[in-house]
Order: sequence, then C-alpha cells, then structure tokens
Amino acid sequence: MTTDAATAVLMQRRTQRLGPNVSTFYDEPLHLVKGEGCWVWDKAGRRYLDCYNNVPHVGHCHPKVVEAISKQAATFNSHTRYLHENILDYADRLTATFADPLSTVIMTCSGSEANDIALRMAQAVTGKSGIIATDHTYHGNTELVSMLSRTNPPPGGGAERVKYVPAPDSYRPLGGEGGMPHAQAFAAEVQQAIAALEASGLGFSCIILCPYFANEGFPDLPTGWLDPTVEVVRKAGGVIIADEVQPGFGRIGSHMWGHQYQGMQPDVVTLGKPMGNGHPVAGVVTSPEIMQAFRESFRYFNTFGGNPVSCAAALATLQVVEEEGLMENARVVGEHAKQGLRELATRHECIGDVRGKGLFFGAEMVLDKAAKTPATEFTNRVANAMRERGVLLNKLGIHYNTLKVRPPMPFSLEQADLLLDTLDAVLGEVLVC
Repeated sequence: MTTDAATAVLMQRRTQRLGPNVSTFYDEPLHLVKGEGCWVWDKAGRRYLDCYNNVPHVGHCHPKVVEAISKQAATFNSHTRYLHENILDYADRLTATFADPLSTVIMTCSGSEANDIALRMAQAVTGKSGIIATDHTYHGNTELVSMLSRTNPPPGGGAERVKYVPAPDSYRPLGGEGGMPHAQAFAAEVQQAIAALEASGLGFSCIILCPYFANEGFPDLPTGWLDPTVEVVRKAGGVIIADEVQPGFGRIGSHMWGHQYQGMQPDVVTLGKPMGNGHPVAGVVTSPEIMQAFRESFRYFNTFGGNPVSCAAALATLQVVEEEGLMENARVVGEHAKQGLRELATRHECIGDVRGKGLFFGAEMVLDKAAKTPATEFTNRVANAMRERGVLLNKLGIHYNTLKVRPPMPFSLEQADLLLDTLDAVLGEVLVC
C-alpha cells in the first residue's frame, strides 16, 4: 500500500470511529510514529524538525520524564483520596516558582478543566458571574470555557455572562498608537465591559487572559502594558485569571511565567499542555484565601487529577527545565531566531512584522507592507510548504496570518538556522498572490 493510500485509509477510519470534522494539521496529514528531542518521524521514516509542539516541553520522549513515569506506574497509581507524597512534592516545587500569595494548587488533567475551575473560583470569591475575555481567544472546551471563544462559539451562541474586548494588536493598535496609549485604550474597553456586566445584574466576576496573548497573535507588548487594565479590574473588585498554558514554564526565556514578564500579579493562574511533557497534567495555582472560598462553595474532585504517575511526570519535567537551563536556552535561541527573521524581512516583502519572546516567536505575513493587508491564504500555503520540506510550524492570530513557531525547549541554534534557511527558500518560491 502506498503512503497516500495508507493515509486515506487512516482518514476514513478516523471519520468512522471519531466522527466528522476531527481536525488535522496541513493539507496532507502527517502520520507520526516516533519523536526524540526536537525531531519527529513519520510512518515512512522521514524526519521532521518540530518547530510547533509545546506539549513535549523538554523534548519528545525525554529519558528522565519517561523514567519517572515508568517507575511510578510500575509502583503505584491511584487518586488523591489516598495520601501520597508526589502531589505535595510537586506542589512545593511548582509554587516556589510563583510570588506570594500563590501557594496552593489543584491538579487536573487538562487546561480546559483548569480554566473551568478558575472561573468558578472567581464566582466563589465575588458572588458574581460576569466574565471578560478578548474577542480572539481560546481557553478550552468545557461548556462554560468554550463560551469564552468568540471565534468558535457553541450552538446557540455564547453565554450572556461573557463580555468581549478587542484583542490586543501591536501591529494595528487600538487608537492607532502603540505602547502605553494602546494599553490605555485596551483598559478603557475592559472598563466598558465591566460597566455592562454590572448593569446587566450579573455583576463583574473576573477577567481571563493569556498574559502573552498567544492565540491573539502574541502582540509585542512592553512590560507594564497590562497595568492600566489591572487597575481597572482591581477597582471593580474583580479577579484576574492568567492562563499560562502557552507562555509558561520558561518558554518566553526571560521569566518562568508570562505574567511575571508583564509585571502583574494575578489572583489565579492556570496551567496545562507542557506541564507533563505529553502526559495529561494540568492545574490551578492560587492563594489560600481563594482556595478556601472555592472549596467552601463547590464540591470538587478529579479522579485522575494529581495521581502519582501524573505528578511524577510533572515533577520530572520541571526538574529538567531547571537542571538543563532550558529557560536560558529559550532566551538565547529565541533572540537568534528573531534576528534571523528580521534579516529575512529585509529581503521578503511578505514579512510585515517580526515578534515574540524566547521560543515563542513568528512573523506576520502581509500582501502589502504599507497597508498591512493580511496574507491569510498565503500564510497557510507557507506552512504547508514548510511541512513538505521537513519543518513543522503553523499559523494563528487575529487574521490567521502569523507564522507560529513554538518548538520544544531544547531547540538549538543549529535547528533555528535550519528553520530560517528553509523559510527563506519557501518564501522565495511560494507566490504571495
């Protein structure tokens, strides 16, 4: 059976057993069978440079994480209604990376669950139910959390309790001016949303945002950009939830967490994808006071959240980040890669803007630099052409025209150069029109 025929059979089986519209990456889906470090291999044995997946945070199949999972799985596994040290050892190590009073943890299996809990924490603290999110965000797929996404609303529309504010865009800022004027304009939108929620009778409970605004296209926002918004939210008595699923665990290079780079102190932090290096681990970090309010208001238990095997995977992942200096690696390699993208922008008119921090960076593609016209379809073709040349990346952003590069944390200078050389070649071949 040829590769194409085998792929067609797999796709048919997926539709039969998983249902229609189960998404895959790229025009020609990949059948991956192996991973190591920043490399993955397909069924035919072809190797690809993984410049996209943050789930294998410390590298595909890192031996220390594999060993930790195997050892604990061969010893004991159960839920948290039995006493076990693993969840406490991990909670100690994890909360040490946060500033006080963020010192208590709930372990879950997914970021969706974590964000659902965070929203309920805010409701428990404030006694109100109104939520503010940006109009181009994604925080998960429980019934409540899915309503935060305006780009893919559930049937029947979003909840009345959710108000949306325009997603930050440093390339096309609110009011036409970047930096702190942009920040003030965003805060003004938040203030209006708070007023609308209070007037509705639901009241203002919280704002939930990714401090890096990853799905919005990771706009270039200076430290302190969120200060005006924090002031508005605090004055209204609302809770600030920082979704650190994408920027967290050292990915941005300069800080362990995105909110630390912003210089803000959230009330609740949610974690997910990279937490267990592929093992399904996620969590919520908050203060003792908020945790107490939540525990008194909601009866919550998660059968698999915080089980000994998951905690072993999470602890090993965090140890590898620290012991192998992966946050510093993200800083050094990320800056090298961004500089390379800036150089490509001098030769390729389709690159309108280069931005990012650490090992989460990319370039916004445009049809016209002066007009900043989004090149959405072109960006999709570039991502597919890169896949055909053995480099995996993808796209996101308000106009889905920003190349998204978010590789495993051991990503090297040599691998960054391979990415840049391949992109240079692709941009020289794929026509913008």
